[in-house]
Amino acid sequence: MYSIRGKVALITGAAKRLGKATALALAEKGAHIIIHHNSSAHAAQELMKQIQRLGVKAWTLQADLSASEECEKLFTQAAAAAGPVDILINNASIFPRQNLAEFTEQELIANIQINAVAPLLLSRKFAAQAKRGVIINFLDTHITEYHAAYAAYHISKRMLFTLTRMLALEYAPCVRVNAVAPGLILPPEGEDESYLKKHAERNPLRAYGNEDDITAAVLFLIQSGFITGQVLFVDGGYHMKGNTYGV
Repeated sequence: MYSIRGKVALITGAAKRLGKATALALAEKGAHIIIHHNSSAHAAQELMKQIQRLGVKAWTLQADLSASEECEKLFTQAAAAAGPVDILINNASIFPRQNLAEFTEQELIANIQINAVAPLLLSRKFAAQAKRGVIINFLDTHITEYHAAYAAYHISKRMLFTLTRMLALEYAPCVRVNAVAPGLILPPEGEDESYLKKHAERNPLRAYGNEDDITAAVLFLIQSGFITGQVLFVDGGYHMKGNTYGV
């Protein structure tokens, strides 16, 4: 088992939602946390204080992952602040509602840059440390089908799925690369729990999950030293249905 205690974890988009939950889960296991954010400075500062109260170290770093040079800078600053990074969690993403007929070329590029290129660039920097470590990418259960209402997002997450396997092969044996694909866990921005209840019938378990389900999956993949190149679906079985989810 790979021990988390004392390790340094860089988590992108860590100030809110699943990024925040993951940061706290790793901190509770004794990891030191680098909290990346773009525009959520106050939330990042509050999370840093919360993590520090757990008896581990925490730092906040700002970077706009839509710019490749910012990705490079983020990792350099993380290593300068905390030393070599042991765990990289590529969580940050954008999720605009755009179908295939609507999104512009620039909007497609923006999705790909943040949701796929940024994780690639950070993973390259991570592997260049030439030390053992773990990368976890955040995907989406809909990579197995067609998320029609979020087409540009869907394309970018399919790219990250392919990159997960490529990185796992390229960076073995020193670096293990896996992914978590959440399903119905949190409502989209602007929605509430009624959204989760409405869509719960779509998966075989006829239920929705919570942040603890995701963090348990992340911790399992980090600690399981003989797993790489895998995607762990945390979705109540939804990925097996093969639906076209256009809402």
